[in-house]
Amino acid sequence: MNTDSIYNGGSPAIGIDLGGTKTEAVLLATDGTVLWRQRRPTPRAHGYDSMLSIVTGMIRDAAAHVPGDTSYTVGIGIPGSLDASSSLVRNANSTCLIGRPLQADIEQLLGCSVQIRNDANCFTLAECHAGAGRGYGLVFGVIMGTGCGGGICIDGVVREGPHRIAGEWGHLSVAPGGAECYCGNRGCVETLISGSGVEAAFFREHGQRMSMDEIVAQAREGETRCKDAFDRFLDDFGRCLGGVISIIDPDAVVLGGGLSNIDELYAVGTERVKRFAFHDKLQTPILKNQLGDSAGVFGAAWIGQSINKIDQRYLVS
Repeated sequence: MNTDSIYNGGSPAIGIDLGGTKTEAVLLATDGTVLWRQRRPTPRAHGYDSMLSIVTGMIRDAAAHVPGDTSYTVGIGIPGSLDASSSLVRNANSTCLIGRPLQADIEQLLGCSVQIRNDANCFTLAECHAGAGRGYGLVFGVIMGTGCGGGICIDGVVREGPHRIAGEWGHLSVAPGGAECYCGNRGCVETLISGSGVEAAFFREHGQRMSMDEIVAQAREGETRCKDAFDRFLDDFGRCLGGVISIIDPDAVVLGGGLSNIDELYAVGTERVKRFAFHDKLQTPILKNQLGDSAGVFGAAWIGQSINKIDQRYLVS
């Protein structure tokens, strides 16, 4: 990936993408070259301390590969955001992070400053400057994986908003009588079209635990229960994304996260979006990411730099 056009920082950059199932780290040279890269499973079962340990450990590992005594920056993407007034984590689908001073804890353990942003914003930033979103004015970036998040990029700048929730369509309640979400509402987008949401719905209906990959694979083979679950997923995708398109009318939508690899989203799913959007000749391109599931880690590295292209107006000094 050529990052030279947007990466002009004066020092190497470390990026961390803390995901629901995997955590990835990257070290970029000053010219954007990847110097070091690593992935590890995210230890969700052991709570906050384990997540803190894996993040700080991977930053130390990356820092060990920084040439000489060169200074470096650190950016971290998380499945949530920092509250603008308290700097505590909020709205995280990795719920052990909620209410925790993650930034302060990491900085204390490492003795250096770090920047933390929402993972969907990191993904959207990366795709708009080095991926599928290049050349579009208003882009809605979507992460569909363990959870469901979104980001908005306008003319090359990611919009965060005063509450740092711009683009967070995952917790729009579209089915008030639906499944309870960890956020306290029912029928959120995340309960319908995330991998964990589809898996939970299948278990509630059939009493059997199946992964999203298994549901999709067996649906393609004609298994009736999986076909029904998969068709409902595509229908919910169309309804949810069609509603967002009707509100912000983006120039393009870029899909990311593990579920973005489901080919049917770009065929049947797109037709369902057209059904639910408020226009009878919808032309909005729905694009697969070009940077793969590593887009977020590159965006995280860039937000560690002063040229991070995320709206700075609401940062707490």
